[in-house]
Amino acid sequence: MAAVLAAGSGAALSHRAAAGLWTIRQSTALEVTAPRRCRRPGILTHRAVLPADETTVLDGIPVTTVSRTILDLAAVLPAHQVESALSQADYRRRTDVLSLGDLVARYPHRRGVTTIRKLLADGAAMTRSELERAFLAFVDAEGLSRPHTNTHIHAGGRWHECDAVWPAAKLIVELDGYDAHRTRKAFDDDRADDRLLRLAGWFVTRVTSRHLREPARLAAELRGLGAR
Repeated sequence: MAAVLAAGSGAALSHRAAAGLWTIRQSTALEVTAPRRCRRPGILTHRAVLPADETTVLDGIPVTTVSRTILDLAAVLPAHQVESALSQADYRRRTDVLSLGDLVARYPHRRGVTTIRKLLADGAAMTRSELERAFLAFVDAEGLSRPHTNTHIHAGGRWHECDAVWPAAKLIVELDGYDAHRTRKAFDDDRADDRLLRLAGWFVTRVTSRHLREPARLAAELRGLGAR
């Protein structure tokens, strides 16, 4: 807070310091973004006028939003460290109204945007709903028959909502987006559901966004499972 106050009006904690405050990356840096440079020992200042939707207040301290923080990290850190911070943000449910995709569109030529684009293309921040759309696009592109989606199947004395179902082949694909297993209980419950469905004669397999990066291989595997 002292660093933000020292930087003057319009300043906010940012970059590595903001990541530390959001607990998505360990950091002891004092780093702020402000309209004017702060010439104080130990404070690293980035000069910029921050739009209102890219800042918030956390623990009483003005700070860049999580999405803006990750965008800023991409300008000063290696890609693997940015991905790690993004994963931590997802795990800790640190989300914003303004997404990383929105910021990429707003700052197409900003330093670090190439890293963010690659992470988004690789599905590093893909939610289950986004994964569902990508999976159906994959099904169409590979010439697979369209599955029934969000279908309820009775097994083990109760109903289970399944993401993609081919009833004739008794095949279920569960789409594991990064927002699907935020707790250990959710992770464990999904595995218990899989066992009940298998006991009822269904074959259950799980697909993530990274699997979609090898579409030919995944399509061949699904065809093989369907043939079984």
